[in-house]
Amino acid sequence: MALRALQEEQVRLKMRLQELKQLRQELRDCPQDKVPFPMPEVPLVFRGHTQQGREVPKSLVSNLRIHYPLPGGSALVTFDDPKVAQQLLQQKEHKILMEECRLPVQVQPLELPMVTTIQVSSQMSDRKVLVSGFPASLRLSEEELLDKLEIFFGKTRNGGGDVETRELLQGGVMLGFARDGVAQRLCQIGKFTVPLGRQQCPLRVSPYMSGEIQKAEITYRPVIQSVLVLNIPNILDPPELHDILEIHFQKPTRGGGEVEALTVVPQGQRGLAVFTAQSG
Repeated sequence: MALRALQEEQVRLKMRLQELKQLRQELRDCPQDKVPFPMPEVPLVFRGHTQQGREVPKSLVSNLRIHYPLPGGSALVTFDDPKVAQQLLQQKEHKILMEECRLPVQVQPLELPMVTTIQVSSQMSDRKVLVSGFPASLRLSEEELLDKLEIFFGKTRNGGGDVETRELLQGGVMLGFARDGVAQRLCQIGKFTVPLGRQQCPLRVSPYMSGEIQKAEITYRPVIQSVLVLNIPNILDPPELHDILEIHFQKPTRGGGEVEALTVVPQGQRGLAVFTAQSG
């Protein structure tokens, strides 16, 4: 009965593998101007000059984070030496000793969809401004800071007007006004001394720029130090399975080497690996 259950599990895993292969092919066939995964929503604050035809800074692209889904019954193995991963990928078959039997698993390369170029359309808001220049010594909660800014810039004698929206961003605060003309007037003044707590803070008001991603070019790049192990049966607890896999892939006699990191996703669960420019 146990053997029959194991065989049925392997059949189900093979079907799941075919589904993943089909999904991967669909992603490869996707037009390059369409992003096959959710784009990260990162608040960006630009302080500088614009010039027609200038490229997007590489830092903007390289700081994006890639989320890679890990299916159930898989493991992500990362080695100290990239050559070890390449050796394992050259082997057609891998068998791991589990519960006194050798079970076949599949080792695949790990390829990430990397954004290489982003085309962004930007425009200046008519009713919003960016307030910046807050001192590091400021000791106010988010709500306290937004309330004080709304009170100050809501007064007509300060050049402001009724505040409709407000939002704390990285590096500043966005204020949106109910009427036209207020944002332009504040930007023309530019510099304000605003009482915040016990401090008189010199702040800067500048135009608020909003942008949308219009086009993203994507290429698939291998993670040379990592491999993805599939078809792992659900016959051991995750900690035991982790130890067995780590021992197996560390043995030089099996083409392995020093394991830097190993993550196991049991059957019936899903995992998510996050890669950055540094880790990828």
